[in-house]
Amino acid sequence: MLCYASAFSILVSCHNGKKNYNPFLLCSHSLLHLRNITPSKMNGFSGEEFSFTFLDEGFTAKDIVDQKINEVSSSDDKDAFYVADLGDVLKKHLRWYKALPRVSPFYAVKCNDSIAVVKILAALGAGFDCASKTEIQLVQSVGVPPERIIYANPCKQVSQIKHAANNGVQMMTFDSEVELMKVARAHPKAKLVLRIATDDSKAVCRLSVKFGATLKTSRLLLERAKELDLDIIGVSFHVGSGCTDPETFVQAISDARCVFDMGAELGFSMYLLDIGGGFPGSEDVKLKFEEITNVINPALDKYFPSDSGVKIIAEPGRYYVASAFTLAVNIIAKKVVIKEQTGSDDEEEQNDKTLMYYVNDGVYGSFNCILYDHAHVKPVLQKRPKPDERYYSCSIWGPTCDGLDRIVELCAMPELQVGDWMLFENMGAYTVAAASTFNGFQRPTIYYVMSRPAWQLMEQIKEQGFQAEVEEQEVTLPLSCAWESGIEHYPAACASASINV
Repeated sequence: MLCYASAFSILVSCHNGKKNYNPFLLCSHSLLHLRNITPSKMNGFSGEEFSFTFLDEGFTAKDIVDQKINEVSSSDDKDAFYVADLGDVLKKHLRWYKALPRVSPFYAVKCNDSIAVVKILAALGAGFDCASKTEIQLVQSVGVPPERIIYANPCKQVSQIKHAANNGVQMMTFDSEVELMKVARAHPKAKLVLRIATDDSKAVCRLSVKFGATLKTSRLLLERAKELDLDIIGVSFHVGSGCTDPETFVQAISDARCVFDMGAELGFSMYLLDIGGGFPGSEDVKLKFEEITNVINPALDKYFPSDSGVKIIAEPGRYYVASAFTLAVNIIAKKVVIKEQTGSDDEEEQNDKTLMYYVNDGVYGSFNCILYDHAHVKPVLQKRPKPDERYYSCSIWGPTCDGLDRIVELCAMPELQVGDWMLFENMGAYTVAAASTFNGFQRPTIYYVMSRPAWQLMEQIKEQGFQAEVEEQEVTLPLSCAWESGIEHYPAACASASINV
C-alpha cells in the first residue's frame, strides 16, 4: 500500500448561486498555501504564487478557454495563454500506480517546473528528479523532504554538489571516475547511483550519447568507488525521451542486474533501481503507456523480484504533464500569397492562394519543443468552420523577427482573420520550462483548473491512503480541454484525432 503523508484539508468556503462550496487548501507540509480567496462566477480563487479555478459541476477546462477568449473579445490585448488541468495530473498519477505498482515516480522537474504542478505532485507523495541546485531549491521550497529527491545529473558542478550535501540530498547519479572524485571531496556521505548506457537508438531524444557507463566501465567505476570508500546504492538508466521500442527497457533492466551482481561481488549492498523516463504523456503516439508497462513489469519480476529488497523508481516527465496543458494563441498578422498558375482555364486554379498566419507565441517561447523536443504540433480551430467552407494550404509562424520562427510548415485550414484563435493540445512537456522572452515577447499566462471530482478523489486519498480500492473503483474525472465529454473541437486537416486518456 502506498500511503500519502501529504494530506488535504478543506478550509474555506465560497458561494456560487444557491450552492455552498468549499474550495480548499492543500496545506500539509506547506504545499498549497492559498490566501486572499475571493469568489467568482466559476469559483475562481487565487493564492500568493498562482491562481486557479475550481470547476463546478458541468464546467470543464474548455469552458475556461472559452471564458478567457470571451473576456478579451472586445480588446486588442489578446495575449496567448495556457489552461492547465491539474485534475489530469492527478489522473496520470492514479494511472501510473495501476500500470506500474512496484515503481515509485520521481517527477522530472526539467520537463515542466510550474509551481502548481510541483505542488500537486508533492502533495500526492511523488518523488522528484532534480538536475540542478535551482530545481532542488524549488522542490524543497514546497516541503518535499530530501529523501524524496534524486539529484539525477551525472555531471554536476562542485558547488551544487555541496549545496545538495548541505540540504540533506544524498541520492545522486554518476557515470565517470572524475565525478566520483568530485563527490568524494564535496559529499562523501552521498548515496550514489551508477548510471549505465542503454541502446536508445529508437528514442526520439537520445541521451546515451551524453550519459551512461558501459558494463565494462561500470566494473572499473565500482572498484574505484570502493577505493574511495563511497556508498553505491544502485543503478539507473534512461532509454531516451520518447521511447518507441519497449524492449529497450528489458535489455536495460537486464544490464542493471549485471551491475547489481558486480556490486555484490565487490561488497556493495545495492537496493535502488532507477528505470528513468521515456513514457508518453498523450495518446497521439504509436507506442502507448500501457504497452510499455506491460513489457517492463515482467522484466522487473524476472530480474528484480518483489522479494529481492530492491526499491524501484522512475523519472517520468512528459507522462505527467503533456496532456494537461492546452495553449491558446491569437492570430496577430496574416499574409495572402497568390500562386499564379499558367495553362489553366479555371480562374480559381489560376489564382489559388496560400495563407501565412502569424501568432503571438513561437519557437522562442512555448514552441521551443519543436527545436529541442522534436515535437510536431497541430492546430485546432477554436471556431466551428462552416460545412462548405473551403480549406487552404497554410503555414503558421511565431511573432519574432527570426526566419526560423516557424511553428507549422504546411497544413490545411479555412481562411481565418486577425484576432481569431488557434488551440494547441498536449503542450505541457518541454514548453513553458524552456521558453524565453527573446525579442521582448513574454511567456503566456497559465490558468490552472481542477474539477470537483478530482478534489474529492484527493480527499479520499487523504482519508484512505493510496489503496487498491482507490485505484480500481470507477472514477470519472473531466479530461483536459479538447477531450472533455460533450465538447467539440474542430481540427484543421492536419490535426490529430481527439484523444481519450
